[in-house]
Amino acid sequence: MVFGFFESKTFNPSKDIPDLEGKVILVTGGNAGLGKESILQLAKHNPSRIYLAARTSSKAAAAIQEIKSAVPTADIEFLQLDLGSLKSVKQAADTFTNREGRLDILLNNAGLMAQPEGLTEDGYELQFGTNHMGHALLTKLLLPTLTRTASLPSTTSPPRVICLSSAAHQLAPRAGIDFSTLTTPMSAFSTWTRYGQSKAANILFASELARRNPELTCVSCHPGSVATGLSDAYKRDNKLLGIVFGWLIPILAVDVQQGARSQLWCATAKEVESGRFYYPVGVEHKGRGFPENKKLAGELWEWTEKQLEEKGY
Repeated sequence: MVFGFFESKTFNPSKDIPDLEGKVILVTGGNAGLGKESILQLAKHNPSRIYLAARTSSKAAAAIQEIKSAVPTADIEFLQLDLGSLKSVKQAADTFTNREGRLDILLNNAGLMAQPEGLTEDGYELQFGTNHMGHALLTKLLLPTLTRTASLPSTTSPPRVICLSSAAHQLAPRAGIDFSTLTTPMSAFSTWTRYGQSKAANILFASELARRNPELTCVSCHPGSVATGLSDAYKRDNKLLGIVFGWLIPILAVDVQQGARSQLWCATAKEVESGRFYYPVGVEHKGRGFPENKKLAGELWEWTEKQLEEKGY
């Protein structure tokens, strides 16, 4: 994750995350980086169960073992999920809903960044298809469980959906979303523009989800400049810029322990306001106007729904 070098609210996950007794949590991309760190910190506060959603079972098992070595009482379940495959998303959602009757926190953390040109197996630009379409379907399929949780007597605060975005949303096309190219590799655009578009979509989706579901708290956030492995593909394919990245990231980026605080704040802090886009930590940001752009958010929502329906979801 890149861009954004300041933070505001003081937030210490060990002290400031409240008791999560009885809560069920799902984190995508939980086997590494910000996702794994988020699960570790949430596990310390007594949730009922956390689902670690990831593509690779061996990596997930290693992450769960590492987290449980730090928090032996943690109940963490692996959930097979490939966000680049709508079929896999449907299977993951079915598995979850067959096991659980509630969902208190859905942390849409996983994503791709700075990828070469390509399409998902369902025919969407690789970064948009993974970062937006995969999470949009997962959220749609889990929405009945989220709304049911909101009405349960044991629920003390609205269930939350957090979509991890980025300051790189600023790099999206001028229109924000270039609908005419979403089912192509977008060869005329740079990898950063494609990534920026997917991150703009995360903001727009979260804000529209909030408008349509007032019983939930739905937000998006930028984690700051964080040293993760997300840019590895770009560094491999662009040797010179890879050297520059390799030099700059250790200087400018924070570690995952610091970086995860933004999404952990969004997932647990009392003062979070639904529909907002937050910079670290807890700083509301206008995000090129995307959180308040009802027209574009509505267009993206309807386009996404139509695509999912055409594919049988």
